Amino acid sequence: MRNARIVATSNLRSIVMHRIAMDTIITIEGVSAAAETDIEARLESAANWFNVVEGVCSRFDPESELSQLCDRPGRAIRVSPILFEALQFALAVAEASGGAFDPAIGDRMVRDGFSRDYRTGAVSHPRGPGEASYADVVLERTTNEVTLARPLTLDLGAVAKGFAADLAARELADLDGFVVDAGGDLVARGRDAEGKPWIIGIRDPLQSGSLLASVRLDGQALCTSGNYERGSGGRDHLTNPRAAQPAVLSASAIGPTAMVADALATASFVLGPTRGIAMLEEQDVDGLIVTPDLSRFETQGFARYEV
Repeated sequence: MRNARIVATSNLRSIVMHRIAMDTIITIEGVSAAAETDIEARLESAANWFNVVEGVCSRFDPESELSQLCDRPGRAIRVSPILFEALQFALAVAEASGGAFDPAIGDRMVRDGFSRDYRTGAVSHPRGPGEASYADVVLERTTNEVTLARPLTLDLGAVAKGFAADLAARELADLDGFVVDAGGDLVARGRDAEGKPWIIGIRDPLQSGSLLASVRLDGQALCTSGNYERGSGGRDHLTNPRAAQPAVLSASAIGPTAMVADALATASFVLGPTRGIAMLEEQDVDGLIVTPDLSRFETQGFARYEV
């Protein structure tokens, strides 16, 4: 998609770039006094990380590294640093959440109807009976090897997009300000072209165009999980490994990185408002959980971001 350029009245200029990757629209805005071509080159480098991570972590692409790993259960497979880091973090969150977040849930997702890539139409198929858990994924940190103890399909959807946003943010670190928005997984640092802080809205899942809250970010990531992104017949697009329908409309987390915020927002969505907020507090992450009656549950520190 074409770039939109906004030149501010100060010596800073803002350039916005749009791309489609990882089944969503990626929007990256960079603010700098550098030449326009230099800013655009930096944004291109940042946007490319989404293609890189998607090529590694997609469960729909049979050629992806993740798919090839899932095709070889019972064997120790050496994987790339990107895949190993994503898996290592996903397993850590699974452990911290008591299995509410589980990257080994791919076969259950397929059976629940989440088997098609919304952009390409590619269809994934189950590899196992859907009884696997994160405990069936064994990592060897000294060699970057992964062993799947039984046939299963890994799904890194709640980790990979945030990971790509963090890698994109690293490319933009020396700009005066930037926002990386990957379909709601967002990292913001610095200031906009007018020198103002970034104000980010959290969507109301029941009313299109309305907001539940607005937060001020500088050096944090905000990610939201909810049932309004890709529902099918009113179902939630997040699959609960405990097979209980979560009484939550949306869960938002503000963390130091998008990968952290993305995974913990997903886990807190599944855990529900009381246990979800407790888990966020335990992980030193702030957040907001909203229930179907629009009751709000917040961490103690969430108010300091809200505007």
